[in-house]
Amino acid sequence: MALLGGSVLSAMESPAWSWKIIHVTGGAVITMDQRDQQGASEIVSPTPLAPVVAVGVCGCCGALRPRYKRLVDNIFPEDPEDGLVKTNMEKLTFYALSAPEKLDRIGAYLSERLIRDVSRHRYGYVCIAMEALDQLLMACHCQSINLFVESFLKMVAKLLESEKPNLQILGTNSFVKFANIEEDTPSYHRSYDFFVSRFSEMCHSSHDDPEIRTKIRMSGIKGLQGVVRKTVNDELQANIWDPQHMDKIVPSLLFNLQHAEEAESRSPSPLQATEKEKESPAELAERCLRELLGRAAYGNIKNAIKPVLIHLDNHSLWEPKIFAVRCFKIIMYSIQPQHSHLVIQQLLGHLDANSKSAATVRAGIVEVLSEAAVIAASGSVGPTVLEVFNTLLRQLRLSIDYELTGSYDCAISIGTKIIKEHEERMFQEAVIKTIGTFASTLPTYQRSEVMLFIMSKVPLPSLHHALDTGKAGENRNRLTQIMLLKSLLQVSIGFQCTNMLTALPSSFLDRLLSPALMEDPEIRLFVLEILISFIDRQGNRHKFSTVSTISDISVLKLKVDKCSRQDTVFMKKHAQQLYRHIYLTCKEEGNLQSHYEALYSMLALISIELANEEVVVDLIRLVLAVQEVAQINEDNLPVYNRCALYALCAAYLNLISQLTTVPAFCQHIHEVIDMRQKEAMYLLPEDIFVERPRLTRSLDRLGPEVLFRQSKISEVLGGSGYNSDRLSTPYIPQLTDEDRLSKRKSIGETISLQVEVESRNSPEKEERAPAEEITYETLKKAIVDSVAVEEQERERRRQVVEKFQKAPFEEIAAHCGARATLLQSKLNQIFEITIRPPPSPSGTITAAYGQPQNHSIPVYEMKFPDLCVY
Repeated sequence: MALLGGSVLSAMESPAWSWKIIHVTGGAVITMDQRDQQGASEIVSPTPLAPVVAVGVCGCCGALRPRYKRLVDNIFPEDPEDGLVKTNMEKLTFYALSAPEKLDRIGAYLSERLIRDVSRHRYGYVCIAMEALDQLLMACHCQSINLFVESFLKMVAKLLESEKPNLQILGTNSFVKFANIEEDTPSYHRSYDFFVSRFSEMCHSSHDDPEIRTKIRMSGIKGLQGVVRKTVNDELQANIWDPQHMDKIVPSLLFNLQHAEEAESRSPSPLQATEKEKESPAELAERCLRELLGRAAYGNIKNAIKPVLIHLDNHSLWEPKIFAVRCFKIIMYSIQPQHSHLVIQQLLGHLDANSKSAATVRAGIVEVLSEAAVIAASGSVGPTVLEVFNTLLRQLRLSIDYELTGSYDCAISIGTKIIKEHEERMFQEAVIKTIGTFASTLPTYQRSEVMLFIMSKVPLPSLHHALDTGKAGENRNRLTQIMLLKSLLQVSIGFQCTNMLTALPSSFLDRLLSPALMEDPEIRLFVLEILISFIDRQGNRHKFSTVSTISDISVLKLKVDKCSRQDTVFMKKHAQQLYRHIYLTCKEEGNLQSHYEALYSMLALISIELANEEVVVDLIRLVLAVQEVAQINEDNLPVYNRCALYALCAAYLNLISQLTTVPAFCQHIHEVIDMRQKEAMYLLPEDIFVERPRLTRSLDRLGPEVLFRQSKISEVLGGSGYNSDRLSTPYIPQLTDEDRLSKRKSIGETISLQVEVESRNSPEKEERAPAEEITYETLKKAIVDSVAVEEQERERRRQVVEKFQKAPFEEIAAHCGARATLLQSKLNQIFEITIRPPPSPSGTITAAYGQPQNHSIPVYEMKFPDLCVY
């Protein structure tokens, strides 16, 4: 086409162009309407014969248009189905790399074309434009890329705003490609708020077509994944961990996971899943959630976990607890291990916040806590160990109050009490299980602290702990004691310790053994089970679950180790305390078969784990004393209890006789057992500890041949090196203040103790002692003996010094501890007698035992002579 003079000569005609010629004085104005802008035209003006006024020629005439626009126009074919013109795209890419300052203009022009094509529904050109943008993004990494990215994000936002699913998916795919690009230069002003909102909305798509709905949701998840990758590690970008973003991203991912759970529950079989179904929104959402949590730093864990808790609350997902457990398994396996305790703290705080929610909701939270603690075994509790258990124990006490009152506001509501009792019991069991799970993740020293902490919460009848009064108070105390002892039992299971002194210190053992004297049989059984868990360190407990008189214990395959020095010291310090509680527990009328089985296990485990020759002798004395309890029957025990005690003694003596391997001892025990099998089967465990025991009407006419004789046992064991004097001495339990509190100590024992001490110190006895006659020979002998005594004293001092210099520390500590225990027992007896009034001359007691006496003076207010105080 050429302009000659005032006319227009058309050298070539094109249907894509329309010409309007306006003749003006002195020249012509040429305007053209470009309909499709495909291809390029040339305007040749060899000789300008007349002035030409061109209006908008730079935007219309190809030769006068900027080069970047011509290069952009050239990548679009006449038919959009032909796709991107690759040769022209290469030219455009080369131009952008050669002149990076033009990249922002190229992006702006492409954006202008794309927006116009979207509004005109020319989607073929829209796809070509996005393909060109993707290629330019992948190729160009210069300092001007930020301005180009702004245009790119503007075009992506335009596509995401469209109602066409294909355009939304197209925009998402382009954004994902952009998110995978590592930019060389930072951006200080870029914002992704729109994309977070739009992608989250796409994750909740409710399109009618299931296939399209799935594609939109997957695109939304991929978009969120792209946003996370683009922003999570760049401090200059918008903080994706802010609550405003996390409150959209996390629920969107959980929504797709939740719907996957529902789909799986309706699916007939997981084996029918096709290859196409493997790439589902749920799996993509799980992968995105794992990636998000894996990138979370210490300060971001809270913002990432809080939306999960809110989502589970809003959709009532705690009660089935399956989805909640799955979510937190994903969380615990994804976050960094050193951050695990933060998740646990979030869950504990949420449990406190829901303390008045339904029991099923609280039980779901506790179950999730239990599962999370198992996964984060190394650091699930974190620095605040006792705070975790304090929270769980507080919830346990609240649940007990709810169970008793039947209402969450502690007001009695009879109508819903039965339902809530059942739910609260389930919650309490879940809390106890969780306490045990947490404790199993702790090292030994922390588990000991936790056990002391739990034991300190148990309400016990002591001088320093007041109990709730009234019927409701008694129920509350009993339930609290049972639940806390159950928790302590869970903590003690699997507890391994090498030193029993550190595992069972005096402060803990005293409080633990106090409930053993209570009348409630369930509480006594829990105490026995806890002690067995502590003592059993070789895993022999299950081998004594059945009480029997087995003829050969080698079939049990017991694991027996030599008693260590630490265990010897422990038994010297606490053995009498343990024996006493075993003895008093045997005398309880409310004992069941489970109690006798626990007593047998405890006696057997002490014999295997903690026994030396002295302990074996004391255990035999204890069991013979139990047999005497059943024989004399001062406590009027039922026939079943007496038969059970006889059977318990037979089973234990059968075991200990085979452990000591003394032939004469074994022969005596087997003779008695054989005689019982012939004449008194009701005295053996095989006939007593069964579902329907066979009992006799009377036990008053038992012959000596069916009883174990202390004299015979003392004789046969004394011949094998055991202490026969100690064996021949009947066992008598030591009495402490706990008997006064539990009303177990008899009045007769108190009187006899007082009378015995007074009789020893009475002046009449001193007067009856004959006076020694003093002669010359007596004085001479005294002088000679004094020299010998001095020599003996010096030798004794030398031995004492040598012992303290060379003896092991454990031996010295055991020696001093035994002397201190003996001294303390004597002082306790003296104080006990001192603070009680003497018996009246008539031999009766002035006040009933166990009732308060107004004229008695506490020990700490008494005035003692100076020589008695140190």
